[in-house]
Amino acid sequence: MKLFLSHRRTSLVLKAILIVGVAGALWEQQWLTAAVTIGILLITFTPLLLAQRFRVVIPSEFELLAIAFVFASLFLGEVRGFYTRFWWWDIVLHTASGFLLGIVGFLLVHVLNEIEEVGLHMKAGFVAFFAFLFALGMGTLWEIFEFSMDSLFGLNMQKPMFGDASGLTDTMWDLIVDAVGALTIAVLGYIYLKTARRRSFLQRWILAFIRHNPRLFRRQAHPRTRRN
Repeated sequence: MKLFLSHRRTSLVLKAILIVGVAGALWEQQWLTAAVTIGILLITFTPLLLAQRFRVVIPSEFELLAIAFVFASLFLGEVRGFYTRFWWWDIVLHTASGFLLGIVGFLLVHVLNEIEEVGLHMKAGFVAFFAFLFALGMGTLWEIFEFSMDSLFGLNMQKPMFGDASGLTDTMWDLIVDAVGALTIAVLGYIYLKTARRRSFLQRWILAFIRHNPRLFRRQAHPRTRRN
């Protein structure tokens, strides 16, 4: 319970910082910054909206991770200029996005694997492989989005690295670190499915998701080992 309250408080603090950022931008008449920050603030409510739409309970760890990533990538990265102030900021966040999207992809196919109405019986290796490809695919779509924004609207979402004005080096490093994060989650997820032992943070989070959403896992009253 204390850990839950700590996660909730941290999420509220991040949202409060965004609200202060909006107020400061309006006071200084920085209308574009204010509009972008308001958009970022609205995005932080996405986990709550998704939970209500699909009738699932999102553990506080997941919600905090998603909000922290949005805060670090959009508010600190874009609005506060951390991408240009710290050369490693983009790499760290893309690695984190690989972790986050890998978790989403793993849980997505794991839930489908456990719902009786769907009738899927996927092996542990395929579940892990799907999580890896899902995260890498979403990362690729983001790179296409960055390229489109830069080409159509003259933005600078693809940050040139090492003198490469085309942004190709930035794109490739983003995809590489996306793959590293996704592969880490895929391996940890595979270990969970094969052993069901609490050896990593991912396994604890998976068990937390299952515990909060038992109706999605009707085939098993408790998390158990899959030896497929």
